[in-house]
Amino acid sequence: MTLAPARRSARTREKHIIIESTPNKWGQRNNWGQSKNSKRVFTLTPIIPKRVFTLTPIILLCVVLLSACQRDEEQGAELYVFGTIVEIKLWGASPEEAALAFMEIQQMFQAMHRNWHAWEPGRLVEINKAFAEGRPAIADEDIVEMVRRSQPLETLTGGRINPAIGALIRLWGFHTSDYPIEGPPPSQDQINGILDQRPSSHDIHINGLELSSNNPAVQLDFGGIAKGYAVDLTIEKLRSMGIDNAIVNAGGDLRAMGTHGDRPWRVAVRKPGGGMVGSVQVRGDEAIFTSGNYERFRQDQTQRYPHILDPATGWPASDIASVTIITDEGILADAAATALVVAGLDDWVNVARALNLQQVAIVDEDGTVFMTAEMEKRLQFTGDVERVIIEIQ
Repeated sequence: MTLAPARRSARTREKHIIIESTPNKWGQRNNWGQSKNSKRVFTLTPIIPKRVFTLTPIILLCVVLLSACQRDEEQGAELYVFGTIVEIKLWGASPEEAALAFMEIQQMFQAMHRNWHAWEPGRLVEINKAFAEGRPAIADEDIVEMVRRSQPLETLTGGRINPAIGALIRLWGFHTSDYPIEGPPPSQDQINGILDQRPSSHDIHINGLELSSNNPAVQLDFGGIAKGYAVDLTIEKLRSMGIDNAIVNAGGDLRAMGTHGDRPWRVAVRKPGGGMVGSVQVRGDEAIFTSGNYERFRQDQTQRYPHILDPATGWPASDIASVTIITDEGILADAAATALVVAGLDDWVNVARALNLQQVAIVDEDGTVFMTAEMEKRLQFTGDVERVIIEIQ
């Protein structure tokens, strides 16, 4: 690759870098928004499960905030899932349509909890036990689909997305909802004991709903894609119910469709450690996901170890504070954001190119924002920050 001379703007403190394409190995292998006119609050039956995925307590309560009986008002619901507030906003739906939609979505999340959790009793734990014992297992369609989608993503990202490393995640203590984790990291010998067995999603064979693995070290953990897939399923459910304008926001990771009345949806892009980098105006049906190393981590007296692990080394990725991706589906945005954190500042451009990503923003540990030229057109900054524009050609 070649670098063009950088140019700097006094107002934005901006550098411009052009990276020409070269052959690479990757391609081969409010409480929410109760609207001003909201008049009624309905409470759905609480869901009591404990946790979801490798993430945190699921839905404790679902509160539906319904507007007056007009379709030109916002309907909203809040779910506590993935260790964060999941907000669902609808526009153009009647209160009755909204109530039915929120109830069905609540039931969807109940099923996700039963089937996708990596360490509490459920379908995924049963599958992992079968793999360890060399037996096949029957999975639900959602799990099969996540395996199916993970396999090409693992190849395209050079192994940086790998849902088969559940044993490594457990070794680090990241199968928990209680952060930060206190204590030293695992030993290199312990890490090598897992890495030497080379668990990979490609070790998993799919036969209808039957999954089997020729590698007993494979232990599934969908923490890198599950939230994105859940958001996609929610949007699909809403669309199937005739709802055309909605936004599903899982703690800043979101997908939207349609508009917010006569204007587009507008969302904030989080800054590592709190606050906003800026905002983006959503165009139709888009997913906007951010992954970072600043919320969940292990720490001892000398160092902090973020929860995003590099499957190649077994150690946490550390030189990127956060990655924001805009693309057309949540599962890709979720996976890509994680993969680019693992790729680091030296290699994220190659991974972005392999995944055909055009809209990427990266914040390093010093607060500098690296972003693609297409993202520069979308992201409206809230303040003066150091920016480096990358044109991938």
